[in-house]
Amino acid sequence: MVNLSQNGCAVWVASSTKGLLTPTAVALGKFDGVHRGHQRVIAPILQQANRDKESNANYIYSTVVTFYPHPQEFFTGIPHALLTPVDEKAQQLRSLGIEQLVLLPFGKELAALTPEEFVEQILVQQLQCQQISVGEDFCFGKKRSGTAKHLQFLAAKYNIPVTIVPIQTHTGEESVTSTLEEARISTSLIRQHLANGNIELANQLLGRPYTLIGFVVQGQQIGRTINFPTANLQLPKEKFLPRQGVYAVRVCIEENQTDTIEGVMNIGDRPTVNGTHPTVEVHLLDWVGDLYGKNLTVQLAKFLRSEQKFSSLEELKTQIKLDCIAAKEVLSGNTNES
Repeated sequence: MVNLSQNGCAVWVASSTKGLLTPTAVALGKFDGVHRGHQRVIAPILQQANRDKESNANYIYSTVVTFYPHPQEFFTGIPHALLTPVDEKAQQLRSLGIEQLVLLPFGKELAALTPEEFVEQILVQQLQCQQISVGEDFCFGKKRSGTAKHLQFLAAKYNIPVTIVPIQTHTGEESVTSTLEEARISTSLIRQHLANGNIELANQLLGRPYTLIGFVVQGQQIGRTINFPTANLQLPKEKFLPRQGVYAVRVCIEENQTDTIEGVMNIGDRPTVNGTHPTVEVHLLDWVGDLYGKNLTVQLAKFLRSEQKFSSLEELKTQIKLDCIAAKEVLSGNTNES
């Protein structure tokens, strides 16, 4: 077992049983984004853990079990960008009350397990499951041959109850319709909204603002020359980036995570200054201080405009002033945004 997180939520790579907190109540899935649909799948195991605490029964640890790397990355060989890289996923799960995140190392051995072997070896023997929760579209085992109903049947042999959570839609409806794929709350739909700059819609599906969490590193410091200093963020390489352009954001600095500072963020190549690679830069409004070496959590509120090339730094400076005004209007609620 390898502890991958320093943020208070136990994060284990489950290559053996050493160090695992057992017995467990388990939510199974990929959980990239920990969005509203994921939260509904997680809820039953939190309820089980709370009942155990109240009854002083044998303690059962609320546990999310997922896969690392992402199965799609394993099968395609192409790096898969994530809405929530491991540490961010652990942080989101901890905020929900989850006590343990188990990362099953996804490779040839795990992919070859039949549904029966997965239940017996992983859920029963290693995790000592007492309860399981999955979404109704959950598939597992070799060639994704196991379904949620199949899991319910297999787990019953070990007297393990399985909660199957209906697919969640935008409106909370749980009936299957011809437009379910369009209406369902899913990681792929959130990625699509982010790629299009539809931040409000993405945030609605997530149940919280989409965030970029990064370490402030030194950039070209061009912003200082036009009186708009920016923090250059170094993000996890697997972090999914939304559409390039300018955003209204709220920022938390690591020493004071409860307070947010209004800001403007740019994602892009910075064509005005002949940039050669994408960067993420944040300018904090009405704030002065040194951010080098600090971790920032940037909450995206609204996409303001696409990135563009200006004829001079002075023209860029004028546009940034307009961006700051627009961001303040958005963040103070003086717009018609939904």
